[in-house]
Amino acid sequence: MAKIIGIGSALTDLLIKLEDDRLMEELNLPKGSMTLVDVATMELIAEKTAHLEKEMVSGGSAANTIHGLAQLGMETAFLGKVGNDETGDFFYQDLERNNIKPMLIRSETASGIASALISKDGERTFGTYLGASVELTGEDLKDEYFEDYDLLHVEGYLIFNNDLLKAVLQKAKKANLKISLDLASYNVVEENLDFLKNMVTRYVDIVFANEEEALAYTGKTDPEEALEIIAEDTELAVVKTGKTGSLVKYEGKVYKIPVVTAHAIDTTGAGDVYAAGFLYGMINDMSLMDAGYIASLMAAKVIETYGAKIPQADLEFINREIESLRSV
Repeated sequence: MAKIIGIGSALTDLLIKLEDDRLMEELNLPKGSMTLVDVATMELIAEKTAHLEKEMVSGGSAANTIHGLAQLGMETAFLGKVGNDETGDFFYQDLERNNIKPMLIRSETASGIASALISKDGERTFGTYLGASVELTGEDLKDEYFEDYDLLHVEGYLIFNNDLLKAVLQKAKKANLKISLDLASYNVVEENLDFLKNMVTRYVDIVFANEEEALAYTGKTDPEEALEIIAEDTELAVVKTGKTGSLVKYEGKVYKIPVVTAHAIDTTGAGDVYAAGFLYGMINDMSLMDAGYIASLMAAKVIETYGAKIPQADLEFINREIESLRSV
């Protein structure tokens, strides 16, 4: 069985269910945004939400994708940096509990925490303290980390650290791994466009983008035109188009993947588990339409619950769907 390693920001997600949206205004966090905060603001968020229902889970974009793959039974590992604190211990233990091999480097800086404020309509607003998660450097990476793995999944937030991303991609290619990259956020793409295109062209085999990220990468508002341009730089390109599904281009052919309808409660991690489902299908030699269906199904199920982990009952349904596709 193929083995997958993910690398990214080791952020513990603190999922907070809001009674209304007034708190976001008080904290100066625009609804639906991801705002980087300092320690003082992180502590203020904790103080202001102490009375609200909340849940703590290991998170970060790449970690969410790896969790999704592990839930489907794939052998996985996650590489990142955490602090020497209770939050870092929690992150490590949560990976182990979910059958993910922890490859965590420790720092004296506090572990990163992403406070996810979840509105009644399912929209989430992040106040993110990056902490130790952004201290990962190319010098931390050992060749042995990439040995015995078949695919590396990289989150786009690493693009901000040009030297780290280049080192990651070079070591993965040296170890003959396939590389998938989720572009993560349109502002990441905009601010690093020339460097990103160079890295994608030289090293990346699979690119995941939503419409905003695809626009930032290509300058094209039409997702099909954007898909064509991204596909020129990589082996397989995916553009997620929200309520209309997704588009995939591989070996000159475009695949239109329908959406799976869902009642959204919390959109946290939808794109991340989409990538997990797609990679699972691709690695297991499913057709690209079937891989896309599993990806869309996982995204649909995760937005019907709080957090980026798929509930067991839904996971059992997904596994039945996978078996049904394999039996055809």
